[in-house]
Parts: sequence; C-alpha cells; structure tokens
Amino acid sequence: MNDLEYIQDLVQKSRTALKQVESFDQRQIDTIVRALAKYVYDHAQELAQMAVEETGMGTVEFKTAKNLGKAMIMWHSLKNKKSIGIISDDEQTGIIEIAKPVGVVGAVQPTTNPQVTPMANAMAAIKGRNSIIIAPHPRAEKTTQYLVDRWNELLKELGAPEYLIQYVEGASVAKTTLLLSLSDVTVATGGPGMVKAAYSSGKPSFGVGQGNVQTIIDRDVDMKDAIKMIVDGRVFDRGIICSGEQTIITPVERYDEMRAEIEARGGLWIDDEAAKARLIEVLFPGGVIDKTMVGRDVQGIGKAAGIDVPDDIIVLVVPEDASNKTSLLRKEKMFPVITPFVYNDFSEAIDIAIENLEIEGKGHSVSIHSHNEEHIREFGLRVPVSRVIVNQPCATHNGGNFVNGLQATSTLGCGSWGNNSISENFYYKHLLNITRIAKVQKNPIIPTDEELWAEVE
Repeated sequence: MNDLEYIQDLVQKSRTALKQVESFDQRQIDTIVRALAKYVYDHAQELAQMAVEETGMGTVEFKTAKNLGKAMIMWHSLKNKKSIGIISDDEQTGIIEIAKPVGVVGAVQPTTNPQVTPMANAMAAIKGRNSIIIAPHPRAEKTTQYLVDRWNELLKELGAPEYLIQYVEGASVAKTTLLLSLSDVTVATGGPGMVKAAYSSGKPSFGVGQGNVQTIIDRDVDMKDAIKMIVDGRVFDRGIICSGEQTIITPVERYDEMRAEIEARGGLWIDDEAAKARLIEVLFPGGVIDKTMVGRDVQGIGKAAGIDVPDDIIVLVVPEDASNKTSLLRKEKMFPVITPFVYNDFSEAIDIAIENLEIEGKGHSVSIHSHNEEHIREFGLRVPVSRVIVNQPCATHNGGNFVNGLQATSTLGCGSWGNNSISENFYYKHLLNITRIAKVQKNPIIPTDEELWAEVE
C-alpha cells in the first residue's frame, strides 16, 4: 500500500466512525471527552517519562505538571458546554443555532508536546462529534501512538465507534501532507512548514504562529512576585513552551533589584562579552536556532559554549541593549535563556517589545506585570499580538487557566500577524458547523430615515 492508499484508507475509516457517532447524544460525547483527559491525568508521570525518553526534550517533572494541568483545564473548559443539536435559542434576535460536525479532522502534532496537544485536539474534535486522525512528529511518534492506543481501549469499553481516533504510522512529511489534503478540516500545531502546508491544503485550516513573548515589568509591582512568575514561566519544561517568557523589559532604576531577584532564584548572568558571543553561536549557529539545544538544561548549554554553569543554576540571563536592533537574543529562544532590557518611560518599554516582535513572534502573545490599568490597556492597544497576559506566568497560563478567561487549548491562533486564520485560542467551537434559523424578531426596531442618517455622535 503506497502513501496515498494508506491515508485514503485512514480517512475512509474515519468517515465510517463519523457516521456512527452522529447518533450520540451530549452525555455520550462528554463521557468520551472526559475519558481522554482523565487517562492523561491518571497516567501523567508515565506519559511524561515516555515523552522525555523519546524526544530528549524537557523534564519528567515539568511534563508531568503539564499533563496534569492541561487535562484538568481542558475538561473543566469543555464540561457542560452544549455542542450537539440546538445550542442557542435567542428570543430577542429570533436566531436559533444548531451545532453540527465539521467532519474528519486532520491534526499535526509537534515534537515538543506529543501528548497534551493530541489530547487537546482530540477533545475539541470529538466534543463536536467529529472524528480525528493525528499525524505525530517523527521524533515523538511512539509516545503519541501509545497514548492513542490506550485511548482506543478506553473508547471501546465506552461503546465509541472504532476509528474515531486514529494516528498516522511511519509519520513523514509526505503522509502528513496527504492527510491535510484529504481531511475536511486541518489543525496544525508545530513548525511553520507544517502550518504553511495546512493552509495550502485547500481545506479549512487552523494553525499557530511563532512565539517570542515580550515581558514588561511596570514600576508599581512587587519585584519578587513578578520575577518568581517570570522565571517559573521561562524555565518550564526547559523553555520549549512557545508561550514562555523571552525577555524582561525593566525600568532602569529597578534593574539591580531585578537582577538580584533572578540570581536568588537560580539565574546566572552572562556579562562577559566573549562568553556571550560563544553562547549566541551555540544557540543560533549561522543565525538559526539549533534544534539539538532545544529543551536542554543550562548546564549542557553552558558546556557547549565553554561556560561553567553551577548545578544550582536553572536559567541563563543574557542582557542586551535596545540599540542593538539585529541581536539574535531578540528572537525566540526555546531554551532556559532570557534577555533583559531596560527602559526609561513606559512608551519606550512598548517600543522595545514591538521591535522584538517585528523580528520574530508577531501575533502570538506578550505579558505584563503591572497594576496600572492605563499602562495595561496602552500595551494592549499598541502591541500586534493576540493575547496580553497580565500578572501571570505566560508559559503556563496562556493556553487557558483556572484563574483567567482564555479558552483551554494547546493551539494558539496568531491572527493575520502570524499568518493564521484566527487570533484567539483554538477551541471546540472552531470544529462546529452552525446552522442558524432566522425568525422575524419580536417588536423589531426599524429606524426612520432621519434616525438612520443622523450625524455620527
């Protein structure tokens, strides 16, 4: 069987499951969706161990926390949400909304997130009675396949159709590209190449953009609290999270205080220019991120750059001057490395953030630690991103959290800035077709010509 025949077979099986699940009611669907999350929650450490062993990225501790946290927030976010039949009946507008499946979902998964992303996408797909075929990253294939096999054992016990969730064996660019072209809807969470392939597939597609989270510290915050959140976000899973904090843009008069707090939390300052140059060359040889360094600990990175990094260090701090407009440190760093900048007035802080985003990461996310509502809104008004995270660790809260109102997801839309179709968190509603019944409104208000064409106030 060649690649085309193989993918066609997967899709045909997926369509069979699609027809069978059409008769399921909300309770049956939600029982399946819950089971997917509960399995990841109950086996969080085992799955984390598998992911680290196969990919060599991140740590078991952090991946366990990620599995636990995302399983909880995903189910919490989807629980009790209507996704079948009539989901809305607005008497005032006269609109009745009826939810229907979009069909076979083809989903591309990243090597950095081989379990949580399949979980989030599968839950979103099945919530709308869709079937899903997962294309794992070749470097994380065994991990993803193991998870899907365990899920299918559970779903069989629950009476779910066979082939509701499938995966592509022997993952390759050719097979993934075929999957994208033969599915009804595609979801691409991964590198720019696969995202571009999804949008070129000729099918409705949802993708992600590159991260480069700029973090501003305002003058009115408790530095100790802010730095704890920033460092926690930067070192989470050794920096491979696309929502991880990349910079610290600090008031000039609070720089020394910021430095002291980071050093107290395991930060090593790289002040020496020669050491800094060696580090940059190791992380970005030829100006391009070194994939072999992604998710490495700081001791391994330091050794490669000829820098002695003590065992108690968890993050490398490499300062940069805002006048250096082309520094590679202004790009996304998928390692536990962070770059501080200083500013005089708040407008300058935003300028630095925007300049860095123009280099990389436009459309994704930024964060700010501030209690100044005017500054928070000014930042939001000016910065070209889809999310502004306030007084939270961006790495762990950007994809939805119990303490904020963002939709739970592992796929972060970046709008037209990031060449994406949505500028919000990808959610189950994006995998629903909605039929709208439009009735004549009760007591509609029809303006007179004078009212309609009155001068704008």
